[in-house]
Amino acid sequence: MSMQFNQFKAFDDETDNQVGTQSDKVHVRVQQRNGRKCITTVAGLADDLDIKRICKAFKKNFSCNGAVQKDEDDGEVIQLSGDQRTNVMEFLVDQEICHKDEVVLHGF
Repeated sequence: MSMQFNQFKAFDDETDNQVGTQSDKVHVRVQQRNGRKCITTVAGLADDLDIKRICKAFKKNFSCNGAVQKDEDDGEVIQLSGDQRTNVMEFLVDQEICHKDEVVLHGF
């Protein structure tokens, strides 16, 4: 007599079954420099997007300095001066670059 039970795996993440995984998300972080200075980094944008053009639009709209850095793990990362987390999220959603649920805000 063999019985079949549904196997429950307690350590499986429920995000494994969802369509959007962590690699599909855009991570917006703020990093503290010295004193009150901080920088905002935007990582995880799609490879088919023109990252330099997006960085130029960020700099013009937010009146801040910025640069595109190459990272081994995340590919190209945009660095902006100042705390621009909410501005970046609103810009990405307004310009329909990504959806609001794809943007993850990190930081203090």
